Amino acid sequence: MRNQMFTAMLLSTASFFFVANSANAAGDVEAGKVKANTCKGCHGIPGYNNVYPTYKVPKVGGQNYEYLVLALHQYKSGERVHPTMDLQAQSLSDTDIEDISAYFASIGGE
Repeated sequence: MRNQMFTAMLLSTASFFFVANSANAAGDVEAGKVKANTCKGCHGIPGYNNVYPTYKVPKVGGQNYEYLVLALHQYKSGERVHPTMDLQAQSLSDTDIEDISAYFASIGGE
C-alpha cells in the first residue's frame, strides 16, 4: 500500500512537471521573433544604457520563459512599474506576451 501511494504521488508530480514544461510551448518562437522587434531596440543591444534616468537595460535573451511571461503581465497590470515597459506591455495581448517570451527564452544570452 505504501509503495502504491508513493508511486501515485511520484506519477502525479511527474505529470505536473510535464504540464508545467508544456507551458513553454505555448508561445510561438517565430511569431515572437517578429513581435519582439521593438523590444530588441533596447534589450538586444549589448551594454545599452537608458539616457535619462541612466540605468543599464537588462538583456532578456535566454531568460526563463515563465519569468518573462510573468514580468510582461505585471508591467501590463501595473504591478511592476516602468514608464516605457508599462506602455509597451499595454499594447500586448496574452498571445503576444507568450510569443515574445518564447522568442527571448529561445535565443540564449544573445
